[in-house]
Amino acid sequence: METVGIRELKNRLSHYVRKAESGDVVLVTDRGRVVAELVPHGQRAEVAGLPPWMLERARRGELRLPTRPHDPELYLRPRPRVDLGGETVQDMIDWLREDRL
Repeated sequence: METVGIRELKNRLSHYVRKAESGDVVLVTDRGRVVAELVPHGQRAEVAGLPPWMLERARRGELRLPTRPHDPELYLRPRPRVDLGGETVQDMIDWLREDRL
């Protein structure tokens, strides 16, 4: 899925039509808000991998759609533990703000 502004779409229309023809979904934006979708003929945008509610909220400008493909491995990797030396994050914030006693 790709997002493109109206000006860029106008300047390279053939390129984006070929992308849609090959199976990609191209979302057209106007000032950051999705206003149109180029999808392959006979395919609805929901089939492109995004839930309908997400597309609807993007149309209303309530959220921005991802510009990179989703990487499920990113969320499955174990997060490294951070050793705070026995202090809490709040202790560190207080120290940085000089709120210590």
